[in-house]
Amino acid sequence: MAVDSGRGHSVVEPYLPAIGKRREEITTPALLLDVEAARANIGRMAQRLTGPTKLRPHAKLHKCPQIAKWQLEAGAIGITVATVWEAAALAREGIRELLIANQVVGPRKVQQAAATAREASLLVAVDDCANAEALSRAAREAGSQIGVLIDVDTGMNRCGVRSLEEALHVGVCVSELPGLRLHGVTGYEGHCVLEPDRAARTEKAKRAMDYLLSVVDGLARAGHPMDIVSAGGTGTYDITGMDPRVTEIQAGSYVFMDVGRLTIVPEFAPALTVLCTVLSRHGARAVLDGGRKTVGSELALPRVVGVEATTRAVNEEHLLLDVSPDSPLRVGDAVEVIPGYAPTTVNLHEVYHVMKGDVVQDIWPVVARGAGRG
Repeated sequence: MAVDSGRGHSVVEPYLPAIGKRREEITTPALLLDVEAARANIGRMAQRLTGPTKLRPHAKLHKCPQIAKWQLEAGAIGITVATVWEAAALAREGIRELLIANQVVGPRKVQQAAATAREASLLVAVDDCANAEALSRAAREAGSQIGVLIDVDTGMNRCGVRSLEEALHVGVCVSELPGLRLHGVTGYEGHCVLEPDRAARTEKAKRAMDYLLSVVDGLARAGHPMDIVSAGGTGTYDITGMDPRVTEIQAGSYVFMDVGRLTIVPEFAPALTVLCTVLSRHGARAVLDGGRKTVGSELALPRVVGVEATTRAVNEEHLLLDVSPDSPLRVGDAVEVIPGYAPTTVNLHEVYHVMKGDVVQDIWPVVARGAGRG
């Protein structure tokens, strides 16, 4: 199923000769996307979220317009992104409902947000009045309107207001500024999503949502609209996503999965791998040409597919495996690995090799990589 997605993109051109090649013929390291597994994961999430809480999946994982469109076709109400550049790239591809679940700070980024808000319905997380004022000025100059969600810290100690009083202050600021419209709150319970114990994860997530909803109640009593309560990740989709007062969740990693999440939500299957080549084999040690520059390992060590091997270490350009002395692995063999962390793995690659079975069907660009410029 070849899909023309950015074939004219200069980044894609050098990879196009891979189309039609079998897995073992691909130049490595290469990012492989299993189309059937990814679409099955998207369908599975859509089937599970059938209550009042909707899905606005996070595209920071895949940075891919085609996958975002699959998610929307499956019932997602919009797309979440991490950067204004991701939002701009998806808006250019026709994605019309976007949430930047992050602060947009700095003149160029603020101007880009205001420009993107002319193309799409854009929501932005805000936890500071000065930032809200900058967004308001840019929206007025661009002739657009930016939707705002007050960002609430639910326990990550990262971005977000730390109290109801701070939330009320930001709410008043936003409500009085032209070019902005307050829609509700966002409060990602990221400190809960990787808790391996299901009971503990449930307790932590519920505690985070109780706090978030107490802020929602306080803002509503003050007369602020609370139409959107956005939270949740892949690890808590079936906890936070079952709270009827949470209107949407931002789960994203379920599409690809990685070693760090396979034991947390085993109902989703790996759909993303990095194809590597055995560079060296001596006794019980095999070395692959995938390292920290091609395979994310922040949450866990990458896992080899279909071969008896244990990942010992990930170096800059090498992935070291422990194998049995009689392992069939030889220099030149192709080996797939499941990343330890999928989002940073994608960010290390320029393109996806889109696979159906063992054959490359298409090449898709990874958009807004790195710091990103859309």
